[in-house]
Amino acid sequence: MSGTVWTKLIGEVHGSGRQMVLAVTGGGTKAISQLLDVAGASRSVLEATVPYAAAALEDWLGGEPEQWCSEVTARQMAMRAWMRARELAPDVATAGLVGVGATASLATDREKRGEHRVHVAMQTERQTVSMSVTLEKGLRDRKKEQWLAAKLILLGVGEICEVEVSAAAVTLAGQFVESEQVERHEQVAQAAWSELLTGQRKCVVMNGSSGELGATVQPRVVFPGAFNPLHAGHRRMAVLAAERLCEAVAYELSMTNVDKPALDFVEIERRVQAFREQDPKARLLLTDAPTFREKARLFASCTFVVGADTVLRIAEPRYYAGGQQECGAAIAEIAELGCRFLVFGRLVEGRYQGLGDLNLPDSLREICEEVGGFREDVSSTELRGASRES
Repeated sequence: MSGTVWTKLIGEVHGSGRQMVLAVTGGGTKAISQLLDVAGASRSVLEATVPYAAAALEDWLGGEPEQWCSEVTARQMAMRAWMRARELAPDVATAGLVGVGATASLATDREKRGEHRVHVAMQTERQTVSMSVTLEKGLRDRKKEQWLAAKLILLGVGEICEVEVSAAAVTLAGQFVESEQVERHEQVAQAAWSELLTGQRKCVVMNGSSGELGATVQPRVVFPGAFNPLHAGHRRMAVLAAERLCEAVAYELSMTNVDKPALDFVEIERRVQAFREQDPKARLLLTDAPTFREKARLFASCTFVVGADTVLRIAEPRYYAGGQQECGAAIAEIAELGCRFLVFGRLVEGRYQGLGDLNLPDSLREICEEVGGFREDVSSTELRGASRES
């Protein structure tokens, strides 16, 4: 490792009292060896992993990312790394844990049509930080781009560990040309969001456009979803559900998900902001309830507003550690807690399906009722794709 600036930074990271897990794919993996080259690494590095192949990254994230090299993917990797740090150091205070994720697309031995870019993200119990830079294509070889990627990771690690980074920042800035500007985003969590992440809370109520925290009042109708993004189909479902059930609808966004990475604080703020802008009177519940069994325990005797595709997933044994038996037990508990499902037809594998078209166990079908005549073929995935292209 060249120079004492970076050696000094790493030494201070090792002495910071923070313990971290790093996940680095693409470029920047030299940051791992550089951290380990400086004495004291065992005090700060819990684990470092390189999910380089597509299958390895999918396994790390729990599913295929929408973009392999993006700021969003780096944040997802960092959140997964933070969760992994909790697993590896259960006796360490969560305030001392750090997750680091990095993904890069750099010069290679073949012509690359896309941009050369680096995305680094850091996650703690109270903040999400990301740094991204697009490198001038053809200006450097892979070795030099690797150096930049590694140093950007080390700078991010230093920042999140709250050690002195000014000398390293100046050194790194001097290696970029004018067109290469590092974009930095940071979201500091509301205290209640951190309590959700660390398991101290199960639910946070957001009050309308103000975004203020409110007291927990037991909702009678709950509309769970990712709302990524919130769109007209969601809003219409909420209106129809409220009219049918003569009750106000509360939207529910779970920070954790059974088949997706946990939401980081940048992502939570983005989705909360969409409600403030599009449906300012909406009541939004932030939870740590990834399964409907957990949602039912939080909101007993409520009606869940769902699409046909969601009801199908409730009946899929692969979502349950105990398979078919555990699936049946979960559905039975949901029913015992007095919860029901109001089902809206959706496109499922390219074909519109309502409740009557679904192959469901009788125990689940008995607690479902359908909203007829509804069709809104809006795809959140397609909307996100269109947004990236615009």
